[in-house]
Amino acid sequence: MLDVSTGTAVRLYPLLIFLPAIVSGLGVVWQTAVAAAWVQVVVVGTAIYLRGEPNDILLAAGFTGLFGLLSVAGCRYRVKREAEVFRLRSATSALRQLLVRPLPLRTAEIVAEGLYQPVEEDTMMGGDMYDVAVAQTGTRVLIADVQGKGLSAIGMVVALLGSFREAAHREETLTGVVAALESSVVRHNYFAAQNGEPERLVTALILDIKDASLTEAVEVVNCGHIAPYVVQGRDVRQVDLGQAEVPLGLAALAPAPRAGVSFRFARGARLLLCTDGVTEARDADGRFYPLEERLRAWAADPPTGLVRALSEDLHAFSAAGQHDDTTMLMLRRTGPS
Repeated sequence: MLDVSTGTAVRLYPLLIFLPAIVSGLGVVWQTAVAAAWVQVVVVGTAIYLRGEPNDILLAAGFTGLFGLLSVAGCRYRVKREAEVFRLRSATSALRQLLVRPLPLRTAEIVAEGLYQPVEEDTMMGGDMYDVAVAQTGTRVLIADVQGKGLSAIGMVVALLGSFREAAHREETLTGVVAALESSVVRHNYFAAQNGEPERLVTALILDIKDASLTEAVEVVNCGHIAPYVVQGRDVRQVDLGQAEVPLGLAALAPAPRAGVSFRFARGARLLLCTDGVTEARDADGRFYPLEERLRAWAADPPTGLVRALSEDLHAFSAAGQHDDTTMLMLRRTGPS
């Protein structure tokens, strides 16, 4: 329109040759083809209307047509690649849901709500893990953190989750479950060393929760992990589990076999389990996240609201960004069986 109305010697209509390339990056194949055809008609028509030289018209038509075909081919390639990426991400998402089951989780004894956020979002899985398994004696809960990051850390996560799900049903005692997890870590580290990969330790907290009508005591084995927090009304306290046992993978160096301890988890109370991605988050001044202080501030909120408030506050607190996987589990007892 500018060329026709101004009649200047500077011609702008050849710039339309780039339109199909723009459409190819945003639209689908047929839209790119329509744009290429429309540009071909407009460029040739405008050149004829402005009485251009025949050779110039043929050259413009040739370049416009070639560029349009390249744009259509580029769009086809982009759409194909996007479909492949979509299928891959869908498969990864399905695999993650099989390995790290989405929250909330419910058993006869507890309801578990929380947050699972890997630091490497593209992997959709990280070195943190959790699981809730129904056993003959009640419910067994695992939360753990694998040392390091990357695919080898995810391999340890897969091995541990499979071992926990099997041992939680098979083993009569909680220390038996922990022994199975220890064996899984040792085996995985052995094969990792054979392949030149680093060996990894795992901090873990394994709990055995029975029906509250039978007992309010919870047995726990702490393998070098963060002790849980009990939230009851507005009262918040971190459970004193005594001296923590060694992380999984180091049992051979411990002076004695691992042993469990018990604490009270009353009906109506809530139990917060977390990884060090929560407690070791820092603000711009290097201060650690005040988890216990925040729990007291929102203790009256329902479990879902409390987890959401902690998640949003932790994100705002970590001014430098997330540097570790973040996992929180909020457990509460269900009603009478």
